[in-house]
Amino acid sequence: SHALMRLLKQGKLSFHGLRDIRPSLVPLEKGGTLGMGELLDLARCLEIAAGAMAYNDKFEDLQDALSGRFASLSDLPDLRREINRCILSPEEMADDASPELKRIRRTIKGANDRIREQLTATINSSGDMLRDNLVTMRNGRYCLPVKQEYKSTFPGMIHDQSATGSTFFIEPMAIVKLNNELAELAMKEQDEIEKILADKKFFETNKDA
Repeated sequence: SHALMRLLKQGKLSFHGLRDIRPSLVPLEKGGTLGMGELLDLARCLEIAAGAMAYNDKFEDLQDALSGRFASLSDLPDLRREINRCILSPEEMADDASPELKRIRRTIKGANDRIREQLTATINSSGDMLRDNLVTMRNGRYCLPVKQEYKSTFPGMIHDQSATGSTFFIEPMAIVKLNNELAELAMKEQDEIEKILADKKFFETNKDA
């Protein structure tokens, strides 16, 4: 058959990564948004469609059982490129997805650098008060492990204690303001990511496609 001839001449088409995206398109019809993983699945489907169209173009004069299937395919190259530019993985959006996201992330890096500097200075000046020089996270805040006998004299906020009660995890007063700033920036980053996903720019690029 002609269909078999296609396979013999051109080899197999790749459908690697193809997922049924129909269920995830339902929210769009209701004015909702897609998550990062769903957008990546959509981009992959478009990529596969584009590959299939290019494959079929080599047989433009050929009419066989597959011709109708190929004719029904369409690609949205602008949308595909925009999704792949902005989304790195189902959990990670690229810094360049928007100028505001880039600015927020640059500010987060600066805040983290200042916290690290301040923690190093606090560790160096705390002497025997610390159980060890390890920075830990408690309730999303940077803390130091302070020996039980110094919990009242070490300046900071207690967030947790060890099972034995011999160590208290204290957020040094010197970084409370910076930790607050970091928590606020993390919320701003999340808001901006949601705004980018809700922004119809992914689909506006294809209005005329």
